[in-house]
Amino acid sequence: MATLTVPTPRRLPVLRNRAVAKLLLLALAAAVLVPPINAHWGGGAWPHALTVDLSKPLADASNWVIDNRDSHPLFLYFFGYISNAVVLSVRAVYLTLLAAGWTGVTVFGALVAWRVAGVRLAAGTAAAFLACGALGMWVPTMQTLALMVVAVLASVAVGAVLGLAAGLSDRLNRALRPVLDTMQVLPAFAYLLPVVLVFGIGVPAAVLATVVYAAPPMARLTALGLRGADPEVLEAVESLGATGRQRLLTARIPLARKELLLGLNQTIMMALSMAVIASVIGAGGLGDRVYQALASVDVGTALAAGIPIVLLAVVLDRVTAAAGDGTDASDRPRTIGRLYALGVTVALALAARLLGALGWPSGATLDIAGPVNTAKDWMVDHLYSGVPVVGGTAEWAGHFTTWVLDPVRSGLQWLPWWAVLLIVAALAWVIGTWRTALTAVLAMAAIGVLGVWEPSLDTLSQVLAAVAVTLVLGFATGIAAARSDRFERALRPVLDVFQTMPQFVYLIPVVALFGVGRAPAVAASVVYALPAVVRITAQGLRQVDPAALESARSLGATGRQQLWQVQLPLARRSLLLAANQGVVLVLAVVIIGGLVGGGALGYNVAFGLAQGDLATGLVAGAAIVCLGLMLDRVTQPTERRAREGA
Repeated sequence: MATLTVPTPRRLPVLRNRAVAKLLLLALAAAVLVPPINAHWGGGAWPHALTVDLSKPLADASNWVIDNRDSHPLFLYFFGYISNAVVLSVRAVYLTLLAAGWTGVTVFGALVAWRVAGVRLAAGTAAAFLACGALGMWVPTMQTLALMVVAVLASVAVGAVLGLAAGLSDRLNRALRPVLDTMQVLPAFAYLLPVVLVFGIGVPAAVLATVVYAAPPMARLTALGLRGADPEVLEAVESLGATGRQRLLTARIPLARKELLLGLNQTIMMALSMAVIASVIGAGGLGDRVYQALASVDVGTALAAGIPIVLLAVVLDRVTAAAGDGTDASDRPRTIGRLYALGVTVALALAARLLGALGWPSGATLDIAGPVNTAKDWMVDHLYSGVPVVGGTAEWAGHFTTWVLDPVRSGLQWLPWWAVLLIVAALAWVIGTWRTALTAVLAMAAIGVLGVWEPSLDTLSQVLAAVAVTLVLGFATGIAAARSDRFERALRPVLDVFQTMPQFVYLIPVVALFGVGRAPAVAASVVYALPAVVRITAQGLRQVDPAALESARSLGATGRQQLWQVQLPLARRSLLLAANQGVVLVLAVVIIGGLVGGGALGYNVAFGLAQGDLATGLVAGAAIVCLGLMLDRVTQPTERRAREGA
């Protein structure tokens, strides 16, 4: 007996594509929802009826803090003790460094590097400290180093406690994740204001602002290390009758050693990146020299103060990275050698004190400010305007503003507010899931609710233009570095300098060459974000499976075909990560660009800090957090989507 088979319905070919199906579903939802929304709230900028005015409650909070800062027990017996402890700690470290003298500090730094990584890094550490003195920046370097020692220790302590809590408890891990996200994304200028309100201008506010910025990497990596501990080792320790505390101290923490040291490394880097920003609220040291040079467009002084920050960052990065590797160098000193070196350090410090040579000798300094400023003046005179055929840098900035920045800003502000939300939803859903799309849309909608829709779109236009330039240059340079070992070796020190140089240092020569406006803010953000994009792109291309490349070569593929048809598709995750990091780094510097004419949210944050206007500064800072969250969701795929595309 024949059986009757019912044919199964077949989907249209266009619906087999998951991205197209998502877009069609979103278009259907928009066709239903947009007409009533447009009829009720209009189709222009964000409707005023959907905004919330936070100026009065924030102003009331600011006034309460100012009125009670000198009398309320909370300030007298809690914040006051914290402030005094920070001041005493920084002063103690600073006086210790001065008492050791330049010889003692240099030898001790070299000793630590020798113990951790061997003779080569020890020589580099000694050369770095000597260079700080030779540039005439010994005392500011010691001020910055004292501030950073206290800030890093506090950041590590706070981060380790939060990381332990998140690593041992799933509930706390879920609760802390958005807090850590906010701490990292919120621009430093935004939380400088509440810190200054509570602690006033000075070292305590600078240290605590640095802790807020630098503690999250330690917390995240501590939690990651504890959660990633080998289950078999933990089970073996538990079978021996170890208590929870014993398992933590004897198994979990030792197994997480690499993550903990990597967290220390990242905390140090982020703390040093705050050195200049913290100078705005009285941190002093090298950051203050850079910040003062920005006000007078003094490139030479800024570079002389920026180089020691770079040297400190590079030395501390190499030392902590070597400690994290855990490699045993054959040239590390034995116990007797370490004691001998320590004795030499103490002897040199005492000898320098007896001879009155604790400070760096005034005759051993090298003035680079004059020659650098002369070179800057020559570049401005010959490149700023009047260059035949190509025009000057001022013309380039004007053309970039007229042809790129203005059209992008006008286009974004011309779009109806609901159209912007639809575009964000489409991008986030195509690259991720409906949850990431919902998060991105809610973040963008929160910007409108805060009442800063137009300046946020202005900032977004600058970010998009800067990211486009960064990705074009970064992908091209990263591809070249991945295909040539010689080019990568030559490029590495350049990227190190660009990545560790304080953000303010970029603004000074850029302002001198391009003038004041949005274009220099974009140019500085491109320079700052470029190294990360280049590194991630080159690493992703180099990690492509060699068997796939060998197979392509055996089929007669040319080098260009191997790149476009094998390497780039297989490195898709790395390229998306490079784009994501480019967006985050560009956003950080575009905000600082508000100080040099970038306007928009960056200007609002700086204005709020300068005028003590908590409402303006914090609302703009919250909008930047929402903007960063939205951009993160539309540029970084979820793990499932990444696996599907791989």
